[in-house]
Amino acid sequence: MVSIIDYFEERVQRFPDNALIWEKQDGIFQPTTYKEAHEEIRRYAAGLISLGVQKGDRIALLSEGRKDWLIAELSILYAGAINVPLSVKLEEANDLVFRLKHSDTKMVIVSEFQLDKIRVIKEELPLLEKVIILDETEALENELRWEQLFQKGEEVIINDVSILNHRISEVTPDDIANISYTSGTTADPKGIMLSHRNYTANVEQAFSFIDIPAHFRTLVVLPWDHAFAHTAALYAFMYRGASVAAVKAGKTATETLKNFPNNILEIQPHVMMSVPALAKNFRKNIEKGVQNKGKMAWLLFRLALAHAFWYNGTGDNKGRGLKKLTRPLGYLFDKILFKNIRTAFGGNLKFFIGGGALLDIELQKFFYAIGIPMYQGYGLSEAAPIISANTPTFHKMGSSGKVVQNLALKICNENGQEVAQGHSGEIVVKGENVMSGYWKNATATADTIKDGWLYTGDLGYVDKSNYLYVLGRFKSLLIGHDGEKYSPEGIEEAVVDTCTLIDQFMLFNNQSPFTVAIAVPSADGLRRLIKQQKFDTEDEKAIFVLKTIQDELNQFKKGGKLETMFPQRWLPTSIIIAEEPFTESNKMLNSTMKIVRRVIESNYVEELEFSFSAEGKNILNQKNIIATKNYFN
Repeated sequence: MVSIIDYFEERVQRFPDNALIWEKQDGIFQPTTYKEAHEEIRRYAAGLISLGVQKGDRIALLSEGRKDWLIAELSILYAGAINVPLSVKLEEANDLVFRLKHSDTKMVIVSEFQLDKIRVIKEELPLLEKVIILDETEALENELRWEQLFQKGEEVIINDVSILNHRISEVTPDDIANISYTSGTTADPKGIMLSHRNYTANVEQAFSFIDIPAHFRTLVVLPWDHAFAHTAALYAFMYRGASVAAVKAGKTATETLKNFPNNILEIQPHVMMSVPALAKNFRKNIEKGVQNKGKMAWLLFRLALAHAFWYNGTGDNKGRGLKKLTRPLGYLFDKILFKNIRTAFGGNLKFFIGGGALLDIELQKFFYAIGIPMYQGYGLSEAAPIISANTPTFHKMGSSGKVVQNLALKICNENGQEVAQGHSGEIVVKGENVMSGYWKNATATADTIKDGWLYTGDLGYVDKSNYLYVLGRFKSLLIGHDGEKYSPEGIEEAVVDTCTLIDQFMLFNNQSPFTVAIAVPSADGLRRLIKQQKFDTEDEKAIFVLKTIQDELNQFKKGGKLETMFPQRWLPTSIIIAEEPFTESNKMLNSTMKIVRRVIESNYVEELEFSFSAEGKNILNQKNIIATKNYFN
């Protein structure tokens, strides 16, 4: 077993002059070699020790993806501490405060763009001793600039380097490297404890069916705290002596994305990580560019795509049988069309690795057709995160790829019993990449890890060729279009407890543009509401009820008295009124009176589809008016 420090030290010895990180400075991308990064890391780590950082202390990292993000994390680990990586999308009012308090964070390393978030909440964090600023800006009381930390470390190394060396020697593979906060309600997010060995084991597993040459580069457009980018990009490329590049950071995510088109041409990456939202945006821009060239170009492009879809099949059966006779046609289409598209991605891009959420098979076919396959993988933050992946050698579009080596996987039914191959159930895994547990949450740990097996909460099956198919959620996680996950129970319970007109409430988001709710009105609440009212028609009565339901739900939204309870993105945009209550007899409740999400979703397929339309987003739509009348008698 090896720690992250062990394997980085070995890579510095093997690839001292290889570029580790590329960052844009003074208008051009500048490399930092493995040897140069190593020297910086040791000094920053020594600086942290000089500030009193002890082994096992938690230090939070809040920054856009950049060179110093990786340098800071490795410095924290070299100091024997634990990194608490935080998303720049977090809101200071609730999200940040909880995570920093819950993790007992002692110091925060923060970029200038995120600094105000920390300054606003400093007084609410009694354990916070120091704020370290990555950029050249004025430091206030108990704040320190990044270059000042470097100087402190330099002094330690000059005066007594054994202090640093001793601390490094104390770090073991089983020590916690990260506490990463992911899904959970705002009142109780879970901190995933990942050890050094969890990461190094998962990096080794990542190369089960793929290789990355040392000269390869990747441009990391995903947030660096994202579990997928963290392992599949930063650590996996480091493992092979390859290099990572940061998209030039802007003050906002939108500003950063605007820099991406130029940065990709400058870096000319060989591999990139992608999530569905990014893939959809790429496709949209590609098609828009072709359409702008005229009707003939668009017609030819559609013809080329149709041929490629047919010729490629699901990837594993590409060009078989009589299809191979049309290979010259495919070559011609590629030469006059697809090759030009690839140039816009820098010219070197071999493939994308897709993760974070399930990638639609049509998107997979599209990128395969233009000659830059997007190989879907599957993972979970609790598994560090890679569980399976499609690769250039082994791939089948529609699947999430082959299960990585040195990882046991089984599919279990609702009683925890393993089912036969080809049957669906909960995906359960066991291996060295499985987390140590949830920070200060023994109950959640025991519910998720049983006898060393991680119960993922995702639904899937494995085919006879060992390809994993992920079908959605086995448990109740919402999954946003960008792969972010969130547990809905807290919102659902709060709505039922607070809203007098709602008896049952279920949220739905399966990589959708927004969250939808299916609501069962309270018959008693409706009777009390309309008792003193007079209506000319049943429609008028239903509209009044629906408006009141919307008013009750608006308490949780911006401007409402409960607006700080939950992140706004997970509150429902559309409301579906259920035709009947959820009961055991219609199998929408189980024997313990918990809602059975898969049954409810399957019964409301048409309504869910309608809810994403302009008409469906209006709670006063005709479907809801008709459904509401069911509760008047």
